[in-house]
Amino acid sequence: MYTLFVSLVIGLFVAMLFLQFYFRMKVLKVYRVLVQHRVQFNAGDLFRKERLASIKEQYPARAGEIQTFADHLIYSIRMASVLILLITLFGAILMYFR
Repeated sequence: MYTLFVSLVIGLFVAMLFLQFYFRMKVLKVYRVLVQHRVQFNAGDLFRKERLASIKEQYPARAGEIQTFADHLIYSIRMASVLILLITLFGAILMYFR
């Protein structure tokens, strides 16, 4: 049982690293396009729909990239949060069984 939980924690940690690397590559690819076209916004603008809509109105030719960037960034944060929670939960279970 103990080795199963250790394996799960290690597997989840590797999954978190892989997902973060994968989504960072996707985010950086879209971010590079936005920087090349000089699209400017604040980090907080991505998390508020009305602010994001105003940014897309300012740069209508890059609205798709802006939305993709925001979606990938938010998804990456959510996945990292869930995986950190799972790792913490399994770590607590491991400490209980030890």
